[in-house]
Order: sequence, then C-alpha cells, then structure tokens
Amino acid sequence: MNKIPKAFLISDIVCVVLLLVFLFSLPAKLFKTPTSYVIEARNGNLLSAAIASDGQWRFPVADSVPVKFKDCIIAFEDKRFYHHFGVDLLAMGRAMKQNFRAKSVVSGGSTLSMQVIRLSRKQDRTIWQKLLEVILAVRLEIKYNKDEIIGLYAANAPFGSNVVGLEAASWRYYGRDAKTLSWGEMATLAVLPNSPSLVHPGKNSEKLIKKRNDLLDKLVKLKYIDQTTANLSKLEPVPGKPLPLPQNAPHLLNRFKAEQKNLDVNSTRITSTLDENIQIKVNAILKRYNNRYRANDINNISALILDVRSRQVVSYVGNIYQPENIDLQSHVDMIKALRSPGSTLKPFLYASMMNDGFILPHTLIADIPTQIAGYSPQNYDLGYDGAIAADKALSRSLNIPAVKMLQQYKYERFYDKLKKIGISTLNQPADHYGLSLILGGSEVTMWDLANTYMGMARTLNHFNTYKGLYNPNDYLQASYLKDSKKDETDLQRNSFLDHGAIWATFNAMEEVMRPGDEGLWEQFSSSQRIAWKTGTSFGFRDAWAVGLTPNYVVCVWVGNADGEGRPGLVGIEAAAPVMFDIFRLLPNGKWFETPATKLKKLKICRQSGYKAGEYCENVVEELVPPAGEKTAVCPYHKLIHLDKTGAYRVTDLCESVTQMQHKSWFILPPAMEYYYKIKNSDYKSLPPFKSGCDVSGGNSVMELIYPKNNATVYIPLELDGTRGKIVLNAAHRNPHAKIYWHLDNEYITTTTNFHQLAINPPPGKHTLTLVDESGERLVQVFTVLDKEKGKSP
Repeated sequence: MNKIPKAFLISDIVCVVLLLVFLFSLPAKLFKTPTSYVIEARNGNLLSAAIASDGQWRFPVADSVPVKFKDCIIAFEDKRFYHHFGVDLLAMGRAMKQNFRAKSVVSGGSTLSMQVIRLSRKQDRTIWQKLLEVILAVRLEIKYNKDEIIGLYAANAPFGSNVVGLEAASWRYYGRDAKTLSWGEMATLAVLPNSPSLVHPGKNSEKLIKKRNDLLDKLVKLKYIDQTTANLSKLEPVPGKPLPLPQNAPHLLNRFKAEQKNLDVNSTRITSTLDENIQIKVNAILKRYNNRYRANDINNISALILDVRSRQVVSYVGNIYQPENIDLQSHVDMIKALRSPGSTLKPFLYASMMNDGFILPHTLIADIPTQIAGYSPQNYDLGYDGAIAADKALSRSLNIPAVKMLQQYKYERFYDKLKKIGISTLNQPADHYGLSLILGGSEVTMWDLANTYMGMARTLNHFNTYKGLYNPNDYLQASYLKDSKKDETDLQRNSFLDHGAIWATFNAMEEVMRPGDEGLWEQFSSSQRIAWKTGTSFGFRDAWAVGLTPNYVVCVWVGNADGEGRPGLVGIEAAAPVMFDIFRLLPNGKWFETPATKLKKLKICRQSGYKAGEYCENVVEELVPPAGEKTAVCPYHKLIHLDKTGAYRVTDLCESVTQMQHKSWFILPPAMEYYYKIKNSDYKSLPPFKSGCDVSGGNSVMELIYPKNNATVYIPLELDGTRGKIVLNAAHRNPHAKIYWHLDNEYITTTTNFHQLAINPPPGKHTLTLVDESGERLVQVFTVLDKEKGKSP
C-alpha cells in the first residue's frame, strides 16, 4: 500500500483549517450596536422612537429597502453590485491604479458588501484591513442575499451627526418615511454616507447639492430616471437642521421597553395594533381638554381604547406629552399608574350580585344615613332617597346603596371576584379594604380597569359564538403587538359573570347620570348606544369615565400625576366629555344581542323590584338572570286590616272581622320611609290605628336614623375651638306624632313633626329612649369617643 506523501497531508490540513477559518470568520450577529426603540402603527407608519443607548438615532434593520434608495446607492457606490461576489475586481484595479498615480488613497474601490464589513468592524483603513474586508465580503455574500446586504448597509451607514441608517435619516432630515421620499430627496441621502462628517444637512450645503446633482446625472445615464425627473429633482432644496422624530405614542414606547423581555420580542422595533389616525386624533382631543383644565391646575389626562372583538389596543395615550415642562410630569404613564378607581367598580358589584342571586335589576336598596364601624358614607349630592332601585343607584352612582349592597354581598366575596376578572392590584388582604372597596378604597390601573370591562363585553359578544358557553380567556388582557398569538378557546359551562348578569348591567349603565343634576347626561347624547360609568376619587384626585359598546372600550382619566386634588375634578364633568368626544371618532355598530336563553321570565313586584309575593298587586314579568329565582320574595308588601271606612287600622281585639277590610300595603321601614316619601309623592303611609285598638305586635312605628344602635360617634371641635354637638335624627310613621326624648333616663325635650335634636353628651356610653304619645318606646345605646378614631376614606 502506497503511503500518502507528508507534504500532501499537511496541505490538506492547512486547506481544511483555512476553509474552517473562512466559514467561521463572519460573526453570527454582524452588528452589535444598540438600536433605537421604535413603535409603528398597524399600517407600518412610525408613531414614536427613542434614541439608542449610545446616543445614536439608529433604527433596527428594516424588512425592505425602498427601490429608489437601492438604485441611488448602487449607482453612486457599486454599479455592478448585482454582478459580483462581494469584490469588484474591475473597480478595485481601477482604484489601485488611481491611488498609485496620485501617491495617496483617492479611491477605495470598495463594494457595498465590503462597506458593510467595514461598518461592522470599525477598524483603521490599512492594507491588511482591506484584505480582511475582501475575505469577509465574500463570506458575507455566501451568508446573505443581495437585498439583505443592502438592508444591512441602509440600516448602519452613517448619515451625519448622530444619525445612522436610512430610516432614521429620512425622519430626521425630511420628517417622513423613507418610502415616501422623492428622487431628489433620496439622492441627497444616498451621497451622505460617502463623507458624513464633511457633508451633511445644515453644513456645506453647496457641496451636498453638487454631490446630489452628480448622482442624479448618473441615474439618468444608467437609465434609472429620465432627464426631466433629474432636472426637477435638482430644484429641490436640501434639508437644514435635523427634525424631531414623531412622538405620537411615547408612553407605549416606554411600556414596550419595560416589557420587551416578557413579550419575547428580539427586535427593538414593533408594529403595534394602534390605529395611527385615531391615535393622532385622540392626542389632539386630550391636548385640547388639557389646555382648558390647566387653568384649574389639573395637569394630566390619559385615554385608552381597546377593540373588544380583536382584543387589541386601538389607541394608547398615557399622558399629554410635554417634555419641555418637567413640572407637569407628563412622562408618567397614567395608564399604568396606581390610582383610586372612585365608583368605577360599582358595575362589577351590581353584576356579581345578580350573578349570585342576591338582587334583581330593580331591587330596592336602602338609601338612608348609615354608619358602619365609625364610617359614614355620603352620596355625592349629600341627600337620601330612602330606598332606590339597584339599577338607578348604579346609574346615579349613589354611595350609600353601594355600601349597603356590598355589606349584603360581603366584601371578601367581592374582593375574590375582582381578582378573578382581572383587577391585579389588590395586593392587601380583603380586610384591609373592607367596605371602602366599593367607593375607591383600593388602587387600580386604567389598564386593568379597561381590560376587565372588555372581558365582560367579549363574554356577551360570544354568547352565540360559543352557543351559551363561556371562554375564560375572554378576560385575558389586550395586546398592543400586531402579530400576537390568537386566543385559545377553552369553553366552560360557568364563568365569573353570566351572560344575563352582564346584559342587565350594561342596560343599567346606559343611563348613567350625575346625582342631583339628572339632566346633565343629555348633553352627552350620541348616535351610539354606550354603556358608561364615571368615577371620582376621595379628595377630587381622580376623575374617571369608562364606556363600552360591543366593539370598543374607552377609558379616560383626568387628574394630577402627583395626586393633588382639585375642586371640579369630577368624573362626569372632567372625564365624561372627553370619553364621548373619543367615541365620536369610532364607527357605530349594533348593540349587544339579548342572551335570551340565559334570561328567565320572572314575576316581579313593580314597586319593590323584588320577586313578587302573594301581597304584591302590581306584578310585571321581566327577563332576569337565572339566579334571580334564588332572590328573596318582596318583604315590603304586607296585608293590613282596616275598618270599614278604610281610614284606620284595626285588630280583631277592637273590630269584628266581618267589618274589616283586608288590603295589601307597600310598607317601608320608618327610616327608609322618612326619606322615600319626600321624593315619592305617591307613597301612602300606613293609616293610624283606630282609637282603642291594641297596637302591640304591629309594625314598628319609630326608628332612629342617627345614630344607629351601638354606634360609636365622635363630636368634633367647632372653628372657635368649642366642642360641637351631635345631631340625633328619628322617624315616626305618624307625620304629626310627638316624640319625648330621654338621655340616660333623663327627659330632654319633645319634638313634633320634624324629629331632630342637637345635643352635647360627654364622652362615654349613653342610653337614648324615645317615647311617643301612644306609649311606643324605642331604646338604643351609643358611645361618644373622647378623641377621633381613624376614619375610612
């Protein structure tokens, strides 16, 4: 067997080694320089961009390069680009000859491929480096196709000052996307990388014009353009100083920066779901209102629009962008900020109580002075209705009925429901919030709030799609990435809120109006049916408005980022007008379909809104959520016994049964009745008992409105430093009755008709006794504190 000559073996090894060196000579990632964060609208247009961490405006490599730039740069730098393998031997030979004659480097003969290598390595220009560029350029041509190489060049070539890449240059010098540039504009940019330090906009404009015009002539010679186009292009002015880049979605840009890793996005550029036209118009609307509100030192405003059907963000304005005024804190993204939700959680309670069989849509809820563990909630108008239908309490955003409802539903249960449907900011135990949870005693973000309303709307939209089943993924958060993954379908028989409860809630939300000023909502009339809710936080720190249709959710917040409250910062006045102006930008659509199979016909007592009992005379049939069957029977309609005249109540101890009239009567407890009959003139109080009739065992005739039994009260100091008084308030069924007041078994005074009394008892426990003319007694206990306890907001 012949032995292989050693020389051949060594040469083979050398060849293999050289081949491996060649193959692995090109880095896996050619450019490691940081790039600008870039947000594009869903149509591909630039919305916002931020300078790269090294202080350069450098966009990530684009998917494509405009044809005009390709023609210009090939004509100017490398006319045989599509015909060589990375090295143009003819150009290199010509350059060597010119350099030899001039005894200096006057021509490089570099191809675009070689220039890409040079840009990626940033080494001194020596013969050795030139040789390496030749080798690496050939390797580049093996790994990338021609269009990809031009893309790398376009993204990384210097265009003067701190501008790198064609896209950044186009926006900085012309304020437009590179795809929209004319031949003259593109030729101007194409000549800049050749000598960016010597020739750039705003400097040496004559040299820049000459270079551009020379290139235009070359384009004519190469038949890329005709002479007329070239002549017209030469008349175009060259740009002056760089322009600022668009900042139409700066807060979403910052959000993307913070969430990039979690989104599993490798590039610093994303195409978002934002509608460019709507985003710009929303910015304009917010700026207009902001100019008005700043007169009242209300400095910040934000808005979020979600597309219900696609679960995508349509518009994201985290704040009015005013970087020139740092004091206004316009950099704070209020869509992500933790704020008090005011009354915006009330619809979730209303829906939850119907879903779980606690109330029906019009169930009467008590609206009377209330004290709970030293906390006395107040309605916005500081008035009381005595009793009000649950849907009207929601539409008027009354606080006391909401607290009464939560007291019945239990705040622990509501806390769990909120977390399940998407409120992620409840970081404290339920006891930390207590009943204040329904009045804004927690913190939410606009992002969570809007997404949770969207989840409800998506659930109702999918009633027919999913044939009455539920997809818990309807409550997933919206996406601002255009190419995000589609929702998975995981159909279930039950959900957090059923179709019927959501449908009834949206119906109630259609008539939201301000307490005490019911006509104000009419100025917000719209061609669209909109379910909406406003909210105002304690201390007038946050004004909210959130509205929805089957297609969109719009959420608006107005206030100060630093939390300063301002008079007039009220949801209905500050946020609602903005929300309705935004809705006018959005296309109309059909209203939600009635989920007929998820509603049941139930006989309802018209006066009380409860399930009709045997004594309810005015009964109507209504469609209610299925759990409505579990609700209580009307407790306010009772059978009473009257004498034959119908003027007096009687019992069998004072009247023959055969002489009695038996009649159904709508009877509210005295404290509710006291306020209810003021606003409901048709309410009929119970007739008095006939003289000589024993009233024992009858309905309660007196009730102490304030303070409640076992209440703890604090008596504040007046402005002059003297100790104030506590105002006692009682109700009696007989409007002309006299009440004799006793404190700690000592007689104080007598009241007639209007039963209020201001007293100044010492700290400690006290017994209050009320006696009427018939001898009816009411005894209750209350405690006066020595100093104020901490109060709930």
